[in-house]
Amino acid sequence: MAKRVIKSIGLVVKRNQPKALSIGQKLAQFIRSRRLSPIAENEIAASIGAEPVTREELAEQADFVIVLGGDGTLLGVARLTAARGTPILGINLGGLGFLTQVAVDEAQQAVDRVLKGDFEVDRRITLEVTVQRSTNDLRRMDRFVAVNDVVLNRGPTGRMLQLEVRANGEPFCTYRADGLIIATPTGSTAYALSAGGPIVFPTLGVVVLAPICPHTLSNRPIVLPDSFEIEVRVQVSDHDATMTVDGQESSMVGAEDAIRVKRGSHGVALVRSEHGYFEVWRNKLRWG
Repeated sequence: MAKRVIKSIGLVVKRNQPKALSIGQKLAQFIRSRRLSPIAENEIAASIGAEPVTREELAEQADFVIVLGGDGTLLGVARLTAARGTPILGINLGGLGFLTQVAVDEAQQAVDRVLKGDFEVDRRITLEVTVQRSTNDLRRMDRFVAVNDVVLNRGPTGRMLQLEVRANGEPFCTYRADGLIIATPTGSTAYALSAGGPIVFPTLGVVVLAPICPHTLSNRPIVLPDSFEIEVRVQVSDHDATMTVDGQESSMVGAEDAIRVKRGSHGVALVRSEHGYFEVWRNKLRWG
């Protein structure tokens, strides 16, 4: 790709993990040796030798972001940087990460490639989620952005949910289940995979709907075009549900609240690993 002008580099480091702090310190030194400015969140900036900022300021100022942690750490940053199209490089610290694909011993080499402009990015779709509350105030609408998935789960009572789903404006399905996962291709290897969903090639323009423990066994995961808007409503008044976005943001959803999910206006720019998707899948899923 054309060389991107990079002046400020954000380092997002998983807290309370000595290994991440150690690597962050080395990368900050490397960045400074290139006469560039490393910035990091206030809580860890001093310990790695970076300029302190808030996470929101990091997302606004950084021309390139390095994440030292797991997929969860990367997801939180990705939602904040999507609108700016900031390239994100994920360094894997040893866990099962599909987004943080670069190994620790490859970190400095990968950063150097990005600084030289010798890299490609994968643009992963996001989901825009709106919750229209069933109140007299029609202006009350909560908004979220998901990189992995939107999950509706049983509420505090633990009762099975009844969910009416419309797709592309047409009646699609009424689920009786413990919940429903609406996932991007990126999120197809997360919770949706545990619910029996398919692994989707990351750059495809689709969404996955995967019911969680459906009462009707014929309710199977399905793949739909990402051009469709998905609308979900909880049908029974005493069956409140919890909606969770990327496993990090949550909101209670009541009967007749309308949850609408569509492809986001902005995608997430992930620096492509030198390892292909198939190699990553083989290694992480131990396909041999």
